[in-house]
Amino acid sequence: MKIIAVIPARYASTRFPAKLMQDLGGKTVITRTYEAAVKTNLFDDVFVVTDSKLIYDEIISIGGKAIRSIKEHESGSDRIAEAVENLDVDIVVNVQGDEPFINKEPLAAVLEVFRNDTKQEIDLASLMREIKDWEIIENPNNVKVIVDQNGLALYFSRAVIPYPREKNAGVRYFQHIGIYAFRKKALLDFYKLPMKSLEASEKLEQLRYLEYGKKIKMVETTHVGIGIDTPEDLEKARKMI
Repeated sequence: MKIIAVIPARYASTRFPAKLMQDLGGKTVITRTYEAAVKTNLFDDVFVVTDSKLIYDEIISIGGKAIRSIKEHESGSDRIAEAVENLDVDIVVNVQGDEPFINKEPLAAVLEVFRNDTKQEIDLASLMREIKDWEIIENPNNVKVIVDQNGLALYFSRAVIPYPREKNAGVRYFQHIGIYAFRKKALLDFYKLPMKSLEASEKLEQLRYLEYGKKIKMVETTHVGIGIDTPEDLEKARKMI
């Protein structure tokens, strides 16, 4: 089973333009992320896929592997699918370009899903963590997920799911952590299938997989990623470095 990591890297981020090329302890954010992914030793190969010549040249200059996007894309999955379409690979892991402090353990747990899936029934694997703070649960920026008894995702939403009509039902709430591992076929299917109403309404690309009947296995973790979305996040990251 050949496993690769792909880091989608847009230059023109809405909230923090050019954040991936910012200095983080003497190296750019994207270089830190790329090197961290390589150092996990979980992948047969690691690629950065980008629409930016600056980012492409940056990765090539450190001896890394980069792919230029040919088309404009609405989502990271689309960008990755275009990049891997002609690569000989079984499992593709989406590593966020703005998370330079990669934790190996949850990535390994996600990959273990496919090693245990002898019948190849799982299309995607991803992470979730339990949340108990109602401010986090009610925040639409925090995507929630509900699963069945086998840990397969039933639905993702920005809304509170399930709705707590009965406060003493013993429900656990889970936040989706946006690390994905895909079977290549599932990723290419996503690339070719049109967006449906649930994805359009919630603006959550994982709903396209569910709407077309793909199986997403969720793995519980206590890991919380450290992303760089704002200049303030970058200052915190510099202190950590």
